[in-house]
Amino acid sequence: MNHPKNQKLAAVFLIFTFLCGVALIIPPVTQRMAYYLEQIQIRIRYWIKPPERAIFVPNEQVAAIVFATLQPTYLALSKLPPQMEETGVQASTQPVLPTPALIAVTPTPLPPKVVLEGVRYQSQHGLWNYCAPANLAMALSYWGWQGDRMDTGRYLKPLDDDKNVMPYEMENYVIDKTSYGVIYRYGGTLSLLKSLVAQGFPVLLETGVYIRGATTGKLSWTGHYTLVTGYDESDQVFITQDSYYQPDYMVDYQDLLGEWRSFNYVFMVIYPPERQAEIDSILEDAYADLAASALTALQKANEEVMRLSQIDRFFAMFNRGSSYVWLQDYASAAASYDEAFRLYPSLPEDRRPWRIMWYQTGPYFAYYYSGRYQDVINLANQTLNIHDPFLEESYYWRGRAKYALGDTEGALKDIEESLKLHEGFIPSVEFLQEIGGSN
Repeated sequence: MNHPKNQKLAAVFLIFTFLCGVALIIPPVTQRMAYYLEQIQIRIRYWIKPPERAIFVPNEQVAAIVFATLQPTYLALSKLPPQMEETGVQASTQPVLPTPALIAVTPTPLPPKVVLEGVRYQSQHGLWNYCAPANLAMALSYWGWQGDRMDTGRYLKPLDDDKNVMPYEMENYVIDKTSYGVIYRYGGTLSLLKSLVAQGFPVLLETGVYIRGATTGKLSWTGHYTLVTGYDESDQVFITQDSYYQPDYMVDYQDLLGEWRSFNYVFMVIYPPERQAEIDSILEDAYADLAASALTALQKANEEVMRLSQIDRFFAMFNRGSSYVWLQDYASAAASYDEAFRLYPSLPEDRRPWRIMWYQTGPYFAYYYSGRYQDVINLANQTLNIHDPFLEESYYWRGRAKYALGDTEGALKDIEESLKLHEGFIPSVEFLQEIGGSN
């Protein structure tokens, strides 16, 4: 016969279990529990397989089929790389390349200090990986746009777990959803930043920073957007609206240069269409279009590869590869990425940018279009299996490479998975149609 005390304990346990079950079906509680469970899983995964120890080793086995149009051709571009097609850039058989000035012009001295007012600050906190929506909303707010990070976020991050927003996706938002003009370019300089700000144009940058993870407690490299709204020559600092830290966040000139290097010095400017002539005047020939800026960035990367060391040299090598991709010299791009990946194991583990394939897909272009399909697959496998599965670009490129090697079934699975993660992802939709799949 059960003791009355035991019966009471059993009843209490049943009631508690029932209440827990009821609580778990309440959306806010379910979301909070899911968050904590995910953090526990992340901590366990990082402990078992520290991502900074994962090393990609290129096969360096070039496929037998070599496309003549994919040899070094940046002086005779006739077809845009796929990433340029995705951004809506118009093809040209005669790209605009930087040309030396024939007449020496004395530049107008810049003010010693500039502070642009009018940006409505947006924090990225409270939502996963929300620096891109927050920063784009801030950049637009300067010109009177009345939306916020949720407006930009619904477009830029259809999946909450999406790890990155590409610059061209932000450009597309401005074109599709606003009446403003927008440009983004590579190979920027500190003096160009100051010139743009001094003329009243905030500048959005993609940078790489070391942030202490809330889950792991360790500093690790991660991509991060920030908005430059001023500078001060006396203190040698830029004034930024940093969605992770705070408004009016000061960054030393040289610190920003190092952080900016990891994304090939990419920058974006939003502006009223009637100010297009001012933008063109500041950018001049070196940044006339994306192809011109890629050549400018390539020249900069070549110089830095010779001068820098360790992590800075790794990024310079990576940037050289990315610039070659834009210039359609895929063989040279692949060779540059090979150099970067060979240097990677020599970097201190706590400094390795192991998330780099979340944000930059240039190696996929380079290896795929130079016929190195197995390298595409191996790099995507590492990125997805060790780092994170929520990367539609990695599924897309792995699918393309599998198809090129005759694995149609595997290709379809990967392309369909990319569309689950990013509904309507244009490259996947178009490739699925090309190979006769259904969406």
